[in-house]
Amino acid sequence: MTDLFQQVPPELRSAFEQAWQRLTKEKQRVETENKLLKEELRRMRIEKYGPKSEKLSDGQLSLLEGEPSVVSEEVESEAQCTETEKQEVEKKRERRHPGRAELPAHLPRRENVIVCTPEQCRCTQCGQQKEVIGYDQSEVLDVEPAKYFVVVTKREKRACKRCEEAGVSTAALPEPRIVEKSKASNRVIVDVIISKYCNHVPLYRQCAILEREAGLELSRMTLCGWVMQGGTWLEAICRAMKAELLRGSYIQVDETTVGVHSERSRGKNHTAYLWEYSRPKGVVLFDFRMGRGREGPRKFLGEYQGILQSDGYAAYDKIGGPGLVHAGCMAHARRGFVDAMKVASEENEAAKEIVDTIGTLYGVEKKAREEGLGYEERKQLRQTHSVAVLQELQKKILQLRQEALPQSAMGKACDYALNQWSRLQVYASYGEVEIDNNWCENAIRPLALGRKNWLHIGSEEAGPRVAAIASIVETCRRLNINVRDYLLDVLPKVPTWPAQRVAELTPAAWAATANA
Repeated sequence: MTDLFQQVPPELRSAFEQAWQRLTKEKQRVETENKLLKEELRRMRIEKYGPKSEKLSDGQLSLLEGEPSVVSEEVESEAQCTETEKQEVEKKRERRHPGRAELPAHLPRRENVIVCTPEQCRCTQCGQQKEVIGYDQSEVLDVEPAKYFVVVTKREKRACKRCEEAGVSTAALPEPRIVEKSKASNRVIVDVIISKYCNHVPLYRQCAILEREAGLELSRMTLCGWVMQGGTWLEAICRAMKAELLRGSYIQVDETTVGVHSERSRGKNHTAYLWEYSRPKGVVLFDFRMGRGREGPRKFLGEYQGILQSDGYAAYDKIGGPGLVHAGCMAHARRGFVDAMKVASEENEAAKEIVDTIGTLYGVEKKAREEGLGYEERKQLRQTHSVAVLQELQKKILQLRQEALPQSAMGKACDYALNQWSRLQVYASYGEVEIDNNWCENAIRPLALGRKNWLHIGSEEAGPRVAAIASIVETCRRLNINVRDYLLDVLPKVPTWPAQRVAELTPAAWAATANA
């Protein structure tokens, strides 16, 4: 065949070779495009049918597409079919029921003694009265629904009938008010705030609950006014918390969207952002911004010189002071390889190896937590164990990147990790820095859950007040402070509290005083 090809005239042979090269390139392009499209299709199907569908093959997912009424139970059942062989090898161990959990000891007990009937009190043998020898005791959890009532405050007034010019003396109010001259007590206002920002109950539902449970007809605007006034007082406390946060040497940062009624987007909500700045086991602050640009973190951080840990979003570059150190998030890097495992079956083993190696790094962190190591001890542990694993991980990712398609899930995962590599290994040199940004992301989750219920913020002006309330609620949760007790004590004090002493009202300072 080769000899016959050599007999073809040179001009035809050249044209044939060029055509063959074009066809070969086109074939490679189509194969690459087909592979990427298959990955994207699998990713979309997994999102559609839920986490259980990750175990299904492309063929099984394709069959599900032909069933318009597929429910989650069917997807789970199909996924279990793929593990039949595994289930036969590994039989489920019988788990002993741990028994009913004891009810919390701190809850008050109300005894309800049930006496025996007259017939049970008398002996059937001799007819004598039986004696009490003990009790068969059991406990159940009970509840009393909220009760609304009107507190009538009568402030005594006194005057001298012989000296009218001396005037009238009136007893002072028992406690300052969160909203001056409001018909609602401090407890009612705090309850509305907690219901919205801790229990995620929007104001219109609270109005419906009040009408249904207590026959109270209160407008949503009335409740909104209470909440916004509380947010205004908390803004002053948040300014003190910001100063405390910026004095530290380590901050984690992340951002999330929130809808806002604004003239900027007529007919629909404007997409604004709540930027979260926090320290693990410490202060959490949300900063409201109408956009996602670099100006937000630049203005908040100013000339901050410490360590800033974030994901790979470019807005975090070129901010802060000249001494700022950027740290990356290993969880974000890991997430890319986990996604690659889901959508690219032929690269599953390679991605799994990367994920397992990252798991080794997290094993070092687990050991540090279990042993209760301090910052310096944790740094030494990382230098001894994590640095070598990081070097090995980088080599594996570099090798894998050479084999992966640039636009594939694996290629994108490798690119993200390698572009962030100098920041991903920063944590190993600083004992106080976490391996990832999960503390920060966990603080955003309650806010995201609430956003699904109350949907949006009513105006641009309300944004900073909502951010202040969310900051206090999340900081109290992180510091294990009862947010209701804190708000009831602090909110009435803020209006008359000296500005130079506001730092004494932050959750951390309040808890320290309460425990003193």
